[in-house]
Amino acid sequence: MSSAYIHIPFCKSKCKYCSFVSFNRPESMSGYVFALLKDISENYRGEALKTLYLGGGTPSLLPVELLAKIVKPFNFLDDYEFTIEVNPDDTGLYYFKKLRELGVNRLSIGSQTFDDDILKLIGRRHNSAQIVETVRLAKEAGFDNVSVDLIYGLPTQTLEGLKKDLEKFLSLDIQHISTYGLKIEEGCIWAAKPPLLLPGDDEQADMYEEVNETLENAGFYRYEVSNFAKKGFESRHNLNYWDNNEYYGFGAAAHGYVDGVRYSNFCTLEEYMAKPRVHEYGQTLTEQEKLEEEIFLGFRKSSGVNVEKIKQKFGVDFGGKYKHIIDKYSDFIEKTPSGYTLNLKGVLISNVILSEFI
Repeated sequence: MSSAYIHIPFCKSKCKYCSFVSFNRPESMSGYVFALLKDISENYRGEALKTLYLGGGTPSLLPVELLAKIVKPFNFLDDYEFTIEVNPDDTGLYYFKKLRELGVNRLSIGSQTFDDDILKLIGRRHNSAQIVETVRLAKEAGFDNVSVDLIYGLPTQTLEGLKKDLEKFLSLDIQHISTYGLKIEEGCIWAAKPPLLLPGDDEQADMYEEVNETLENAGFYRYEVSNFAKKGFESRHNLNYWDNNEYYGFGAAAHGYVDGVRYSNFCTLEEYMAKPRVHEYGQTLTEQEKLEEEIFLGFRKSSGVNVEKIKQKFGVDFGGKYKHIIDKYSDFIEKTPSGYTLNLKGVLISNVILSEFI
């Protein structure tokens, strides 16, 4: 165990596309951290972590004093990665400097788009100027590993608008960009009444191809379906997920994977704070389920599925067992030195292809 995720479920307001568990309950922050520390003390075994990730919600809403309490129980390897998600409307130079003092060395900024009209439409509290200022202040505070979020397929968004977004994001001189095609899922505000003027599936596919081409021409490479980095700035925490390794999940609604058991915590503040030491759900994976996850997660990475790793872990000859699927999708699956990967066309229909391995 060398990675941990901590969920901070507080937001000032709910973005209209967001289905993550979050609450506008600032009065509950101290009590939540108290419960979170019970969760950590019960379930963390003291290993030195290579990655720690605070997500949400909006972790940057927590005062530094509470963040310090959360971090204190953990041990770290010398070469660790510690990421926290921040929003452009609730941080500043002092806060960033305090994060550096806590050992945070990577920021993930919830920016989404530079179009101010679309930012208002989707329920974001910040504007485009605040994105630029947040990145500037992060650099001034000493952060040299900064990621931003970009969403495409937003209401009223056009391909030309996306190109302008990409140009502005690249002008920030950042190291990592996480890109997401808009999906309206159960639990978000838009689920009951989707917005008008959404780009269609073909338009969203064109946008994804534009993202790939523009970012790769700018020195980024797609190391996972949705993530682009300059060499050496890949998210090591997220790679731990996609390498199908185990990890801790602390906090309300957090998921973890420990000793072959995938588990999830209680989702409401009341339930989690009442029973922080107990997981709501746990499932021990069978060998077949572990194999399927290895394949599914492996194909998310540009490096693809590692056939030798699969043979060592599961005793399976991947190329032989799945030859019929590889041949069927030969226009979309490519051979690599270590196994197989999806090309860009394959990524666009990955759900169809991967369903055949499950």
